[in-house]
Amino acid sequence: MAQFIKIYPENPNEREIEKVVKILRNGGIIIYPTDTVYGLGCDITNSKALERIARIKGIKLDKANFSFVCSDLSNLSDYVKQIDTSTFKILKRSLPGPYTFILPGNNNLPKEFKKKNTVGIRVPDNNIALDIVRALGNPIVSTSIHDEDEILEYSTDPELIFEKWQNQVDAVIDGGYGDNVASTIIDLSGDEPIVVREGKGDPAIF
Repeated sequence: MAQFIKIYPENPNEREIEKVVKILRNGGIIIYPTDTVYGLGCDITNSKALERIARIKGIKLDKANFSFVCSDLSNLSDYVKQIDTSTFKILKRSLPGPYTFILPGNNNLPKEFKKKNTVGIRVPDNNIALDIVRALGNPIVSTSIHDEDEILEYSTDPELIFEKWQNQVDAVIDGGYGDNVASTIIDLSGDEPIVVREGKGDPAIF
């Protein structure tokens, strides 16, 4: 059964963050808060954990559109081809924030994502998510958790999330109520920015 870990977003407790990082390093899967909806995440370098997330989502890993959650833009060159100045300015202006940016991937992508030409990058404006990624030392692969509820597409109450997911994941982080609007997805892999999905972030700024 999963651990239920309470972390306050204003001032995340270092010991609790370390507890989460240990779970991730051991190949665990976590549900954690972002600046939009709660996400399902694992260590980007752990193949078994990546396979598990794909299984939970009911999709093949090489077909999955998972995001890479980074703590800042310094991780970009690890997985993204060199980007031009105007693209970098868009990223700098919008992040941290409720956006997922699709960018051209480079040859360093984990082998599970080698077939993909692009990668979705997130830097959420949420201290818990950012502290976890910083302490882990590399991005986490992430996907939103959906709800079967017809009215609410995303679960917002951490206790209800725990009730539903406790036997599928290793930890649920209670960072307070989540949002029920996902991130805005902007494709920056071509010549012009393309809004793929309108979500919490304002697409009018592009």
